[in-house]
Parts: sequence; C-alpha cells; structure tokens
Amino acid sequence: MNVNLQIARTYVFANKRLTAVAVLGVLIGMSIYIFMNCLAVGFDEVSYSSVFKSTPHIRLYQDDQISKPLVEGEEFVIINPKIVPTNNRILNPNSVKELALAHPEVNIVTLQVTSGVFFNSGKSQLSGTAIGIIPDEANQMFSLESMMVEGDWKGLQSNPNGILIGSGVAEKMSLKVGDILNLTSSKSVNKNLQVMGIFKTSNSKIDKSTAYVNLSSAQQLLKENGDYVTDVNINLHDYNKAVPVANELSATTGYKAEGFEQSNETLMTGNRMRKIVMVAISTTLLIVAGFGIYNILNMTVSQKINDIAILKAMGFKGKDVITIFVTQALGIGVMGVIGGMFFAVIMISLVKKVYIGGDIGYFPIDYEFSKFLQGAALGLVITFFAGYIPARKAAKVDPVSIFRK
Repeated sequence: MNVNLQIARTYVFANKRLTAVAVLGVLIGMSIYIFMNCLAVGFDEVSYSSVFKSTPHIRLYQDDQISKPLVEGEEFVIINPKIVPTNNRILNPNSVKELALAHPEVNIVTLQVTSGVFFNSGKSQLSGTAIGIIPDEANQMFSLESMMVEGDWKGLQSNPNGILIGSGVAEKMSLKVGDILNLTSSKSVNKNLQVMGIFKTSNSKIDKSTAYVNLSSAQQLLKENGDYVTDVNINLHDYNKAVPVANELSATTGYKAEGFEQSNETLMTGNRMRKIVMVAISTTLLIVAGFGIYNILNMTVSQKINDIAILKAMGFKGKDVITIFVTQALGIGVMGVIGGMFFAVIMISLVKKVYIGGDIGYFPIDYEFSKFLQGAALGLVITFFAGYIPARKAAKVDPVSIFRK
C-alpha cells in the first residue's frame, strides 16, 4: 500500500470517536438528501398524474382576438373593440389532427367539443360543462377507465346517447348508472342522455361540474354539424417537451397551442417552489456535514503539526501532505455516503408502505436511482473540498519554523 494511504488510514482510525461523528454527519445528510429528492419526484408524479386526468399535454384551439380599429388617422381613431371571431371552431379538424400526428414527438391526438350546459333532473338543475369526446381516444389520453367509480366508460362507446358524469354531479342530483339526465345547452337545445358511468378525478371542481358525452351529442347540443370541433387535444411521448412542441404546432397550424404548464400555472409554480425548498434543505444538511469534516481535519492538522513537519523534513512534498488529508476526508465521505444510501433505502422502504388514502393511496415515494447517484456525487465533492482546504494549510507548514518552537 502507498505510504500516503497508510498514513491517511492511520489518521482515520487513530481517533475513532471524531471519525464516527464525521461519518454520522455525512450519513444523516446523505440519507435526508436522497429521501427528500425521491419524495419530490414522487410528489411531481402524483401532481402530473392528477393534472393529466383532465388536461392534455397540449391543447390546440381558436384563441379570442380583439378587433382592430375601424378607421385610423393622424387626428382621430374610431375603435369598436369586440372579441373576434365569435365562432371558436377549428376549421378542417381532421387535417389539423393529421398534421399534429405527423410530428415525431406526438403520441395521441383526439378531437373535442366543449359546451356549457344545464344538467336537469326533475326539479334539480345544475350548471356545468359537457365535453364531447371520441371515447376510445379519450380513454387512451386521460385513462377514463382508471377514474370510473361506477359503470363503464365503454358504455359511452356503445350508446350514442350515453353520458359519463362526475361524482359530484351524481351526488348533487341523486343520480346512478342507468338514470336519464336532461341537458340544456346555450343554444336552448334539450337532449336526454342515459348515465353510463360515474367518474372521479382528484379535482373536486371537475367532479362537480363536468360530464363526458359523445362528440356527436355535443355537436347536436350546439346545433352544429359533424365537422364542428372546438379543441384538438394532444399528448406527447415526453410531456417535458410540451412548450417547444406547442410553439412548433402553433406555427404550423395557425391555432393557439397551450401547454399543460400554462393551463395549470399556479399548480406548476407550487411544484417548483416545493422542489426548490426540499432540495435547498437537503443540500444544506450535506454542506453542514462537510463543515463537520472540515473542523475535524483542521483539528487534526493542528494536533499533528509536529508529525507533518517531520514528514516534510523526511522528504515528503506538499502534494503528499495534501494527498494524505484529502484521502482521509474522502475515506470519511465514502463511509458516510455508503451508510447514507443504505439508511435512505430503509427510510424509503418504510415510508412507501404508509397508506394515506384518497386518490393517492400509498405515500408517493420510490427508489430513484438517479437521485442516489446524484447524492453520492454531491456528498463526495463536498467532502473532498472539506478535506482539501485544511490539507493546503498543512502543505504550507515550514518544518524549520516548527522545529525552532
């Protein structure tokens, strides 16, 4: 074994109590760092899963525009501001759908009609939204089957006059599968539909006001033909690419393309804030552990100042002294990192078995291999610098001045 390594090993085990304290500091910091980052990933997955139950990765639609001035001149301007167009339909929706599917990042595309309606059952009336969908495509996009609490989404596919209602709508209007529900649209069209299923998302606002009907039924409610479509919903292979792909599709189709982050801006901002706080706390713990190593090595340098002077008098160079103390720091760091990773696995194993109920079920945390590697790398970098700073101080020791004392 190299002499420098033998000396570093001796220093590590010479004062076992201080070494144990340093290792414990790194272990705690490492385990908390991995645990909190894995937890942040789990929270993000639950949050995104909740959003994607009712929101596509990208939504194409006809955006409202304010009309331009009627007459403009140097001395006067005549303005009659209005929102145009008054019709928000997508022209040639099937062509737009094919154009979107041609993009290599696009996975699923489905057409949709959104209509404001009144739900009528006996003397009960409730305002809400009827969303016209193509059932099989909507199931692929929003996973309707995972949201059903009663009935079957396939009933909507087999019955053109069927409807799927939110659990809040069903509760308020005392409806069950098989009942008849009357819808009145903004165009004063009444239509009787049979309840084929009841769904529940993680958003109570949607559950209390939303229903899914066949695309043709939504078109009939608005007195429109079979080509009438208000939205083109798009899901990507990787939802993280929603913003750039949305910009490309907007430029290609000429319609407004809105990514899911824009339509859920408040929720996404909250997620980012939570992640920043969790990463900041866990990283701070690792840095504190690094300061512990620094203090211990600083004490070691002070205590072993005579030994260092003797080593330098024997011919050891400054870089040899740096190697000794950096190796000591990395030895402590490696033990702390390995112990921290092991402890993090135990923590995650215990917490992921905790059932918290609701739509989430078990605690949203899992083993994220990338976070283990990230934590190990960060821990070793911090311990390296924690050892390198006092090592440089030791390397500058002048043996002559020490022997004079």
